[in-house]
Amino acid sequence: MEVRWIGSTLGLLFSAIASGSRDDGWSTKVQPEVRAVEGYPVVLPCTFSHPQHSQHSSLQVLWRLGHGQGLGPQQDQRYRLEGNPREHDLSLRISGATLQDSGRYYCRVEVHGRDHVSFEDKMGTRLRVEAPPRIQSLWVEGTEQSGFRALCRVQGSPLPDVQWLGPDNLLDGSSPRGSASHFLAVSQLRDVEPGRRYTCSASNPLGKEQAALYFLPPPPPRYVGGASPPLLLLLSLSLGAKVLLLVGTGVWMLNFNHLKGQKVVFPTS
Repeated sequence: MEVRWIGSTLGLLFSAIASGSRDDGWSTKVQPEVRAVEGYPVVLPCTFSHPQHSQHSSLQVLWRLGHGQGLGPQQDQRYRLEGNPREHDLSLRISGATLQDSGRYYCRVEVHGRDHVSFEDKMGTRLRVEAPPRIQSLWVEGTEQSGFRALCRVQGSPLPDVQWLGPDNLLDGSSPRGSASHFLAVSQLRDVEPGRRYTCSASNPLGKEQAALYFLPPPPPRYVGGASPPLLLLLSLSLGAKVLLLVGTGVWMLNFNHLKGQKVVFPTS
């Protein structure tokens, strides 16, 4: 029996389905849900049976994610068949699962022989890829007039819970808001004050991560020439001292020159 592992394009997938499907004696067995951890391999089980399998001259296997295109080594080297189709095992192995691999997968088998028959599991297997929290960014925005707030963007599956910590106490931040389908959420802490340290703590059943920021006071307003008032005062004092020094030197030089042109007589006894 010849076995072919197909990772077709969407158009080829539709043409294969259009050829017809019969369920005379067909049966498949899949798991409703499989869980995986990001970065580790995962296997999606799928087995089938057919009473006339010994008469089939060739067998084609197709896996697809949702209603998209077929999956196979042509699309991504992480995909390969884990089972042996000759033993009716069509299980799919995904190496290094990512959060984006989450979704519903369907396995399909086509048998070519005296009759062309095919069968696809209609329920599919839902893959849940889970990941520990990762804090992607932590920043402060706002103005002195409107007030400042700290924001923390986190990623993980399940979506992490977020807490805000001060130097000595737990702070009242907002609940994370985001998209479970993109595994991202943002939490904010209002009324943050310059000169203080704030910590964002994200956790889910797979782990915990923290990141801290120190909110520096905003720079003082700029004045004429870009100098601040204390600096202007120092410059004024310095310039004033230089002017006085120059004036004093000039007066001394005039007096000295005047004395050089006069005869000085000292009284004698």
